[in-house]
Amino acid sequence: MATEADPIVDNWYYYLGKGQRFYVVAVDEDSGIVEIQHFDGDLEEITLNNWYEMNIALGEAPENWSGAMDVGEQDDFGTEITDTQPVDWNEPLQQFRKPDQK
Repeated sequence: MATEADPIVDNWYYYLGKGQRFYVVAVDEDSGIVEIQHFDGDLEEITLNNWYEMNIALGEAPENWSGAMDVGEQDDFGTEITDTQPVDWNEPLQQFRKPDQK
């Protein structure tokens, strides 16, 4: 069964027969290519013609959406700092104060 769902960037879709989800990363209408990322992180390019022949439907993001985004840990959502403790940010300017200042 062909789909009528258009490929929209940042939307999740799923294969109706398999139940596998994927994410649309980019759509290039000039070259007729849809770039998708499967939940396991694999990237794939599909032609627009093949897209409309696929048995897919618009879906919701999975509960653990970070699988497809290649985010390794909960603390790694957009920052390069990991394991930040309150002492690391509680008094950030303390080290620059003169000893006689409070």
